[in-house]
Amino acid sequence: MTEIDRNKSHENPFFSFAKPYFDFIGKGKIYSIFYVVMAFLNLLYPVAVIFFVLNSGFLRYYGARAVIAFMLSWLVIAFSGWVGFQLWWNRKSNLRRYENSDFIATPVISEILQTFGECLGSFFIINGVGVGLISTVLLWDIAKIPLYRGPFRMFRYANLSFGPIAIVGGLIAGFIAIILFRFIAEQIKILASIANNSKDIARSLRK
Repeated sequence: MTEIDRNKSHENPFFSFAKPYFDFIGKGKIYSIFYVVMAFLNLLYPVAVIFFVLNSGFLRYYGARAVIAFMLSWLVIAFSGWVGFQLWWNRKSNLRRYENSDFIATPVISEILQTFGECLGSFFIINGVGVGLISTVLLWDIAKIPLYRGPFRMFRYANLSFGPIAIVGGLIAGFIAIILFRFIAEQIKILASIANNSKDIARSLRK
């Protein structure tokens, strides 16, 4: 087949109709779908919480205070979902820097891990502090965690309020999640940078 025949075959719709799809999966744009999905999952999360709480019977059992506490807590949860949506949606633009890179998947996976850690950490911090404060103020005598069973039986206290545990635990868990996932993401980025730089050096030596 001559060069002219090859060009004609590429121009033929029978051979080239899937080219836009091939271009899409061959570049970093395909990974943007994951960011969009994760962004909208963060919006669906507060809706799922409503169905879960309503089906649990918690509001019917504990009365008006529980209803008020849930409404305020749900606003905190909805806010954390909106923050998570913005985080995934805005971080999607970071993928453009890898479209022309020789190694795409590795740095993109590192970006996904870092964004996931930031989202998870923000979720722990916002919900832990917000819901913990609401629980402390409105449900201090209801939201109790028994400590007289299991590994905490050495404590003499019968129970402990959920609010302070949620606040402190949310801050600690959020901080650890952000730092840990960022550390893992940076290690992956280092590998990708070494691979790209090695390829550039090899090209320069050939010239």
